[in-house]
Amino acid sequence: MRPGLALAGLVLTPAIAQAQAGSNAQATASPAPAAKTPPAKKAQPVDPALSALIPDSALTDPVHWALDTDAAHQAGDPANLPEVTWLNQPGGMPLDDTLLDGRALGAIAGLTIAWPDSFELPPIELLSPDPDHAVVATAARDAGTALDVAMPRGGWRGALGSAGVVHHAAPGLDLVFPRGVVFPELDALSERFVALSSLHALGRGDDNLGQLSRRAHDDVTLLVQILRLYGYYDAEVSENLVGVLSATDTAAPKAAAAPKKGRGPAAPQATVRFEIIPGIRYRLGKIDLGDVMQSPDRATLIAAMALKSGDPANTEAILAARGRLYDELVHIGHAFAKVGDPALDVDHEALTADLALPVTTGGKYLFGTVTSSLPGFLNARHLQRMARFHPGQLYDQKLIDDFRREVLATGIVGGVTIAPRQVVAPTAAAPGVADLDVKLTKGPEHTIGAQIGVSSGEGFEVDGSWEDRNLFPPEGMLRLRAILGTRQQLGGVTFRRANFLKRDQALNVDVSAQYQVTDAYDAYFLTALISLDKQSTLLFQKKWAYSVGVQVTATRQLVLNLPANTPFTPYYIASLPLKLAYDGSNNLLDPVRGVRIAITVTPAMSIQDGPRTPYVTTQLDASSYQPLSGGLVLAERVRLASIDGASIGNLAPSQHLYAGGGASIRGYGYQDVGPRNAQNTPIGGLSLSEFSLEARIRTGLFDGAFSVVPFVDAGMVGETSTPTMRDARIGVGIGVRYKTNFGPIRFDVGTPVNPAPGDSRIGLYVSLGQAF
Repeated sequence: MRPGLALAGLVLTPAIAQAQAGSNAQATASPAPAAKTPPAKKAQPVDPALSALIPDSALTDPVHWALDTDAAHQAGDPANLPEVTWLNQPGGMPLDDTLLDGRALGAIAGLTIAWPDSFELPPIELLSPDPDHAVVATAARDAGTALDVAMPRGGWRGALGSAGVVHHAAPGLDLVFPRGVVFPELDALSERFVALSSLHALGRGDDNLGQLSRRAHDDVTLLVQILRLYGYYDAEVSENLVGVLSATDTAAPKAAAAPKKGRGPAAPQATVRFEIIPGIRYRLGKIDLGDVMQSPDRATLIAAMALKSGDPANTEAILAARGRLYDELVHIGHAFAKVGDPALDVDHEALTADLALPVTTGGKYLFGTVTSSLPGFLNARHLQRMARFHPGQLYDQKLIDDFRREVLATGIVGGVTIAPRQVVAPTAAAPGVADLDVKLTKGPEHTIGAQIGVSSGEGFEVDGSWEDRNLFPPEGMLRLRAILGTRQQLGGVTFRRANFLKRDQALNVDVSAQYQVTDAYDAYFLTALISLDKQSTLLFQKKWAYSVGVQVTATRQLVLNLPANTPFTPYYIASLPLKLAYDGSNNLLDPVRGVRIAITVTPAMSIQDGPRTPYVTTQLDASSYQPLSGGLVLAERVRLASIDGASIGNLAPSQHLYAGGGASIRGYGYQDVGPRNAQNTPIGGLSLSEFSLEARIRTGLFDGAFSVVPFVDAGMVGETSTPTMRDARIGVGIGVRYKTNFGPIRFDVGTPVNPAPGDSRIGLYVSLGQAF
């Protein structure tokens, strides 16, 4: 028996022998001829005692020597052989306490690692979900939903298919109805849907199919709600995407396929098609109007409401009827009437909707007194003067609304609230009384204004003003104004009391000093004017206007081009200017339809170095405006004037009649049309005739704010008091208008057709507002 250790049929050879064998093998091996071997390590010395224990056979063939044992020469007992059939089983070695021979495996010295069944595994802690996984899952779900409804161009178009009638509500949004279905509110439905649509509001430029599908689904709900507004409670709406284009679609235009810079591939584009089957329209059934049926005015109220059983259950129509009912209630004296929100009880079997409109009529009332929250600013007496009603008159909300607009038109009130307050309760025999509490908020009271104008005849001019509109309450305005220009300089002070004695009537006191140079005369003026008038303003245009005044003027004037030493002639003029005007146009600064007529009569007395000359100046102005197709407005103007009772030599040059300029005959200089003296200086006349024709053509430029205006003007100044067109001067030209919030800006270029000697060939005119 060779030295060795046998364990369960296994043989372990001494490590020393293996090391020695390895050493000898390494010493006797020759290097392979095909490759170089690294240098051999230096042999370690071997203990002679150990070498004596190793037989020569172990050195010659260590493997054969190690296997040549007694156990190897004896046949094994089958009963004692270990069980190894588990090696061929899929599960491998059994998980129990036995190893090969079924006996318990005892402890092995030096083995410190515990067997698997001797300790418990720690509980498994679940990882927190990754948020990116949820985003990916949502995107995948949305993409799947989109793919279920999205098809390439020419794909599925829903149940209606090509038989539907398509209404293009907006780019990429189509509403499809069955052929033969009449939908009266189609335009209103389309407009409302586009205004509220998620697809239209959020756009589709960077959307994927999932986003488009989600918004389309939301818009289906929106369409169903809108259809119910018009009485279609059984409507069916479905959506699908058609005309899908992607960046990889070879048939798509290059622009659609090109990726956007920095954003990856272009987003798919599609048209969202909503197929609508409206169904039967529901009708109104019973209508409950609360207190209306017990009111003595029920017939009037029901007629004003204009809604009855059998009408379509249209929510908009119901709300409009509710508004008409309330307006009629407060118009006929029910100051505290209340009309609640309408409620519909829909019966899907009968296809009807019962309407309940809670109405509390209250009693009728008369107007009481007006109170002011700011009596030192606008007192109650002044406010009552502004109203078109008086105490004891039947309450009418329309008069309240007019009163509110008038208070705001003062320009000094920032806000106003007018609320009725019961002071006497109504009875079955007599109406009650309601006072009006006016709550005011102060607005800006000061204004600084400036205006710049230029024309070839009148030169350059800058107007400036400062005013306090309530310096002397109530509505006592003080204005300071000044003019600096190449032709005139002026300084003036004006006091104005608005709503003086009655509504819309004003008292004006004006004092001014002026120096003026024209082509006809050179003059100094000192003028005082007091007048009582009713005039249109930019905030409140009036049909009828009037003015009655007294004016006193002290002036020194000199006709131009007289000898150098000719002195100024003094004049003292007293006059009574009277004016009556009718304005039937639709706008004060930019009318497009209607007529205007004004007549002015001014009796006057002129005193010159003792002699007194009475005379009367009469002037008629009329204009008309007709809108034509294509944004064209024709405008015509006529002016006729006459001076009776005096010769032209007895009148101050400023009192003569003149023509020419931007507000007269364009193409000619200011006052340059008419008789002239030997020095070719205009001297004016005793009569005047003017005619103008304009074509105001609106263009599409600047959203329609830009207009082109060709024009022709004609007129003449006569030496007698009878207007004449003999030797009339004609001017033609073209202008442009730019419309702003405060009126059109005018720029005109005119030229005379038959100029007199010395007339300029071109006239330029710039101002605010139309020429007439």
